Amino acid sequence: MAGTFPAFVAEGLRKERFTLLDVGCSGGLDRRWRVFGDRLRALGIDASEAECRRLAACESNPDVDYLAAFVGRRADSIVNLSAGPAAPLIMQMRDRLSFMRTREIREARLKGASAEEQFRNNAWEMTGLADPAKPVVVPGLLAARGWSDIDYLKIDIDGVDYEVLRSFDGRFESLGLLAVQLEVNFIGSGATDEHTFHNTDRFMRRQGFDLFRLDVRTYSTRALPARYVWPTPAETLSGRPFQGEAYYARDILGPKGAEWATQLSEEKLAKLAAVLSAWGIPDAAAELMLGLRGRLAPIFDIERGLDLLAAQTQGGEKRPLSYREYMARFEADAREFYRPEGDIPMRERWKAAWRSFWYPRAQR
Repeated sequence: MAGTFPAFVAEGLRKERFTLLDVGCSGGLDRRWRVFGDRLRALGIDASEAECRRLAACESNPDVDYLAAFVGRRADSIVNLSAGPAAPLIMQMRDRLSFMRTREIREARLKGASAEEQFRNNAWEMTGLADPAKPVVVPGLLAARGWSDIDYLKIDIDGVDYEVLRSFDGRFESLGLLAVQLEVNFIGSGATDEHTFHNTDRFMRRQGFDLFRLDVRTYSTRALPARYVWPTPAETLSGRPFQGEAYYARDILGPKGAEWATQLSEEKLAKLAAVLSAWGIPDAAAELMLGLRGRLAPIFDIERGLDLLAAQTQGGEKRPLSYREYMARFEADAREFYRPEGDIPMRERWKAAWRSFWYPRAQR
């Protein structure tokens, strides 16, 4: 990601690190955060001992640590794996989907496969797991490690995600959290304690965080399987919304933004702009920069940062317009901000679909 806006922000940091907590770190930390280099501090937690050992063996940053453990709201509550990793309603729905049929077809082979292959097929429960009788409560773990300031929280554990999220109730502000990435479910009942998007969204808004991006993953049923999006059985090109990824952040320019801004350092604010860009929403990063120009100017060249964000917005253009040129074109109501009149040529349809599908993933 050299030459990107997040890399530009990382170069401007002098006092602070980018601190990341990844609950459900199988597969490794998202590579987009590696742009912070030796200023990255991270803790990854996962129920798979095998995966944590693998990640630790590959890790070159001494400030990135991995812990094999189940997580929950209480340290004295044994994790029950007999009914499956998720809520009963989620498990019932999951069994109706085509990717679970593929899992059944592959089950015998996967039992003897490597841990890497098991993870590729999302069969993490087949790997060597941590002790379910010794779950950790994440806020308590952070306090024990002396972690009082965190920039980014990610939770994706295919199960009690909402329970873990609620263990942070009322703690986001004291931890200095800027942004949170959560796996969410789009099915469920009206129960207030269920791991569903609507419950997650209400919780996050009570914490003062706004939704900045929402990715929806569709899954086909066994009755008529659709093609998989990836080389492994998971989401499909068509089907009903089942799971997704929700991205929440503090809206510094919103109603409570002025109060928050006074509590956050200039480098914290710069890191928030980098996160917004890394999420593929450079417009939000540009808005933050313009709104806090005076505070961010000591960290980096504002005009250069805006040019990088404008280039990101223009995608793969070989010679992207500068920010000023780009905005001038918009103010002139230039035709390139619209699709042509009439039917959309098939070539343009494919181009738009390709960019919308791959560009967000290229940021990961």
